[in-house]
Amino acid sequence: MKISVVVPCYRSRATLPELVRRLHESLPAIADAFEIILVVDGSPDDTYAVARGLERDNPATMRTVLLRRNYGQHNALLAGIMRAKHPITVTMDDDLQHRPEEVGTLVAALDDPLVDLAYGVAAEEEHGFTRSFASRIVKAGLAASGVPNAKDVSAFRAFRTDLREGFEHVADPFASLDVLLSWTTNSVRRVTVQMDERETGRSNYSLRGLARHAMNMVTGYGTAPLKLVTWMGLLTSVLGFALLVSVLVRYWVGAVEVAGFTTLASMLAILSGALMLSIGILGEYIGRLHFRSMQKPTFLVKEDSHRSSTWGEVKAVELHPAPADVGPDEVAEALEERYRRQS
Repeated sequence: MKISVVVPCYRSRATLPELVRRLHESLPAIADAFEIILVVDGSPDDTYAVARGLERDNPATMRTVLLRRNYGQHNALLAGIMRAKHPITVTMDDDLQHRPEEVGTLVAALDDPLVDLAYGVAAEEEHGFTRSFASRIVKAGLAASGVPNAKDVSAFRAFRTDLREGFEHVADPFASLDVLLSWTTNSVRRVTVQMDERETGRSNYSLRGLARHAMNMVTGYGTAPLKLVTWMGLLTSVLGFALLVSVLVRYWVGAVEVAGFTTLASMLAILSGALMLSIGILGEYIGRLHFRSMQKPTFLVKEDSHRSSTWGEVKAVELHPAPADVGPDEVAEALEERYRRQS
């Protein structure tokens, strides 16, 4: 078995050395060959300098990629996945919550030739109430986007690398890897793994950020909100028709009185609320169309230590190399110096 491990990195200078060390200890036992791809997602500290130093210590098994700015976790994952050279790709977080020792448990699910994608799901919930609630919002967004196994989705994944052929054309600033993977296969397995609590720092995903990510998935890849508008319009039409029948009946039986303010105000509130919500949902879709019409890139790479790779770019995005007189080490040294001054 040959494995590519893709790790999106953001503010992870403290955890990367331990993560890389444990990966180098655990992967040789399960893989004939492996590579570790660290994608630094425009981190404001010297994470790239740390990653580059680790690559110099392990040049045969590591590759570092620096994005030009912070594009988001899923966009960074796509940058790494499109560069993976081995048949199996594993994605994991940079904060040591995903145990490197559990990679073998995860990829073992792919020994079954009928399984294309495996998600590592924690045996016990490791997050607090707020973070867990936000995670459920994201999974609800995935379900609304048409992902059939949304409840089992996690950032700890193993899949057959050739699945990327189903979404290599995607150029979307609001990309969701799990939605894209759902386009390519239904052969998904849930794998129970042990996960650790985050030891340093805090999650880069806030409740607001996760809710926004869920909204991006729903409006970017699904039509559930538009269907909601349709059903809301039908419901308000039924309510309006029922009110009309009630008024006519009262007129025919001679029970017509001066129209009540409460009834009028209630109907105006219902109809105006439904109308404003419908306009808001339609506006979200128009906004997504607007952003896509601008052709904003999924990601742009500033430095890639292995530029000769066949899978060096996403077909829908042109990647401009850095100037020839600036290399990865010079960029790493500059970032390290800037971080030292800021600290």
